[in-house]
Amino acid sequence: MDTGLIIAIVIAIAILLILLSYYFIKWRMESRFHHWLEIERQVLEQERGRIRKEAVIQSRAVLGGKFVEQLTPYLPQFAYDPTEARFIGSPIDLIVFPGLATGDPQGIVIMEIKSGKNCQLTPNERKIRQLIEDGMVRWEMIEQPGQAEE
Repeated sequence: MDTGLIIAIVIAIAILLILLSYYFIKWRMESRFHHWLEIERQVLEQERGRIRKEAVIQSRAVLGGKFVEQLTPYLPQFAYDPTEARFIGSPIDLIVFPGLATGDPQGIVIMEIKSGKNCQLTPNERKIRQLIEDGMVRWEMIEQPGQAEE
């Protein structure tokens, strides 16, 4: 047999082996990638489900807290006449005018209601508390001009 033919056959076999190896490795890597991708999709779906459940729990807690804020004047531990309380909601919950129901207001109470495990004031609530404690409160009145006279 001719050495040129043998070299050509060896080169052809080597190229064939290289191509087969390339496609086998490519197939294995794609198979592993698709398997990994499916696992990651499942993990992502589980994580989404967990996040949704946590969001619903958090939302219920917030709504429950808002309900408690508005219900507080009617609870037994509320020390004032419920008719003297005015719900504001944000950034503070209530303003109470003790004595207002009898026509003799004795003071003004600015009240924040907290419920749940984490009863901490927000930065804005802390700032408002500090402003009140520092006496940075004032009365202002706006007079609306009367209707134009004809």
